[in-house]
Amino acid sequence: MNDDAPQAQASPPGTEPQHHGHGLAYTVIAVFLAALAFGGWGLWTVLAPDPDDAATRLETQRERIGALEQQVANLTRSDQVSREANNALQSTLAERDEQIAGLRADVAFYERFVGATAQRRGLSVHELRLEPQPTPPAAGPMPQAWHFTATLTQNLSRGAISQGELTLSLEGSRDGRLQQLDWNSLRQQPEAPAIAYSFKYFQQVEGDILLPPGLQPVRLVVRLVPRGGKAVERAFTWGEATAALGRAR
Repeated sequence: MNDDAPQAQASPPGTEPQHHGHGLAYTVIAVFLAALAFGGWGLWTVLAPDPDDAATRLETQRERIGALEQQVANLTRSDQVSREANNALQSTLAERDEQIAGLRADVAFYERFVGATAQRRGLSVHELRLEPQPTPPAAGPMPQAWHFTATLTQNLSRGAISQGELTLSLEGSRDGRLQQLDWNSLRQQPEAPAIAYSFKYFQQVEGDILLPPGLQPVRLVVRLVPRGGKAVERAFTWGEATAALGRAR
């Protein structure tokens, strides 16, 4: 054996190559990063919304919004209808109350004249009411048209029929001067016929009168001329004759 041949010298302890350790570390890190990326991808796959599912949910939400808006519209309309029905009901009840009050007044009126304890009275004018009538448009001043209703009564002669004629006259002022209008002037025709009446206990006699433009009425006088008896008169102020108009308003 040749002693001169070069001999491999052993490396001293602690001086072995380090590249094997570094490679292993890099491998572990790479595997960890790969596992982390794979896990993140899996988590995204699980949690990320499906495009098709999102579109379905969006459409569902739109349908729900539309349904809710329709419900709101229906409820609003229902509330409006209920309010209108309630107003109509209140108006109907007010009319019924007014009718009941009128009927009660009529019953009390009838009892005063035909009841067993009614006070005996001869022919008289119980009430006079006036209501304005519409006047057609015209270039100049037009007469004021009024419709009157006179309630005539008598219960002195039970079963007897009262017959006769009714006329009106009026007192008023125009331009500061007193004026008196007779039946012919109020009817605006010469020899105007009177209104006939015929009843046992009571009757409502109706007719129309015309007032000259600018006249301020003050008092009305109802005149009854019965057959075979003395004339009966009763005066009413204009306010008394038109009082029902103020109550109606």
